[in-house]
Amino acid sequence: MELKRVVVTGMGALTPLGNNVPDFWSGLINGVSGADFIKAFDVSKFKTKFGCELKNFDPFNFLDKKEGRKLDRFTQTAIIASDQAVADAGISKDTVNPDRVGVIFASGIGGLITFQNEVTEFAKGDGTPRFNPFFIPKMILDIAAGHISMRHGFRGPNFAVVSACASSTNAIISAFTEVRLGRADIILTGGSESVISEAGVGGFNAMKALSERNEDPKTASRPFDKDRDGFVMGEGAGVLVLEELEHAKARGAKIYCEIAGGGASADAYHMTAPHPEGLGARNVMITALRDAGMQPSDIDYINVHGTSTPLGDLAETKAIQMVFGEHAYQLNISSTKSMTGHLLGAAGVIEAIACIMSVQHNIVPPTINHFTDDPELDSRLNFTFNKAQERPVNAALSNTFGFGGHNASVIVKKFVD
Repeated sequence: MELKRVVVTGMGALTPLGNNVPDFWSGLINGVSGADFIKAFDVSKFKTKFGCELKNFDPFNFLDKKEGRKLDRFTQTAIIASDQAVADAGISKDTVNPDRVGVIFASGIGGLITFQNEVTEFAKGDGTPRFNPFFIPKMILDIAAGHISMRHGFRGPNFAVVSACASSTNAIISAFTEVRLGRADIILTGGSESVISEAGVGGFNAMKALSERNEDPKTASRPFDKDRDGFVMGEGAGVLVLEELEHAKARGAKIYCEIAGGGASADAYHMTAPHPEGLGARNVMITALRDAGMQPSDIDYINVHGTSTPLGDLAETKAIQMVFGEHAYQLNISSTKSMTGHLLGAAGVIEAIACIMSVQHNIVPPTINHFTDDPELDSRLNFTFNKAQERPVNAALSNTFGFGGHNASVIVKKFVD
């Protein structure tokens, strides 16, 4: 079977740096921090009092209030980002074959806010089970994919993907596979996450995953810095429109880039910690390169997982050096989580969009908040500290790794007909 070529023809994003792709990109290349003190709930008794929330965002500016109240925040953001991507791609059920358009969407946790609120209300009562009839449909992970398909009338492949913080990268790879094999003409793919809540922050605090730099939230996310102390939680959503090349050309679609390949692997090591030598991260990058038919020297930029945890940043750096050898010193490496925080299940797609924009504009966004070199990291590597750098970016690789040892990488490259 001849594999189809797959291109990106639309994008949408809600991020802590901006509520659309242009504003998100502007924030990235200008090194803006999206962190601030949390406004969603009273943080006075929490170890971590800050996060990267969406700003100037009201879902009911985009959604009907009656219908919107039936949705958890992670589904609200998924729908709004998908509306942006559909409009950007110029598609609708009337302009393409809706039976050949699918939705493959991800979340790492799903409707945690809904779950927290419903169980809290039950606990306040006398034990009588009085639950909202929308409790389960609001909470389940697959519901975002379902609502996106219903909203746009797309009847192609439709399912959810969950692999913790690797979720939306795995969703992109699944969508890429569906189009590549000719099972669909177009797939909307991506992920959303909204767990900045008492349960979310409290839970991650309990496992000592979050930064507690409450005296200086904006610089708390410090990937590759000697004094990094954990990640900063973010929220948002991102959507890509993946389309078969000839289908896109036939309808005169604009093309942002080509999806070159992807890979997945497992650390098979620990529930939350990465393999200390980065073996799973090494394997997934090798797999993605092989899938793309590319050599390590073909990659110009790596948007790393880079969460700002002591163990994770070091293991990923070791993996990059194993895979790329001497070419590692010609790469630009950056962690955009230094600006957006960690969007968990939505991180992969948001960072894939950063890679696509980097390929489009030949600019590498920075790793901000670097103050002190870590002696355990090779100082010859270019982590793009503190300031964006202009350079040719013909191909970019995006890494995402999740609790449970899940690893996923995707490669995007400039489109050449």
